[in-house]
Amino acid sequence: QVQLVESGGGLVQAGGSLRLSCAASGSISSINHMGWYRQAPGKQRDLVATITSGSVTTYADSVKGRFTISRDNAKNTVYLQMNSLKPEDTAVYYCGARIITRWGTASDYWGQGTQVTVSS
Repeated sequence: QVQLVESGGGLVQAGGSLRLSCAASGSISSINHMGWYRQAPGKQRDLVATITSGSVTTYADSVKGRFTISRDNAKNTVYLQMNSLKPEDTAVYYCGARIITRWGTASDYWGQGTQVTVSS
């Protein structure tokens, strides 16, 4: 009923930039907050950045000053601008959202992930 589709991942050299996008679609009434998370091989999934419907943001310490999260509420889309990328940023990046459906229930949804690879 609800799906999140990510795009924008790829291969980039250290110091480069990428912009990730995630669009939510389906039986959506509203989206309380959206976020980006990442998981490197053999590691747990970690929070990267979140943004509320009022555009209040939070960031992991490791990405502050380099990444910027934003959203377009009209399009149910969240973005992650990643600058000054480092090899340690290499991971699968997942879009997540807390969504209120048209039936009034709140649930968390995840995208399938997009690979970001930063070469040395």
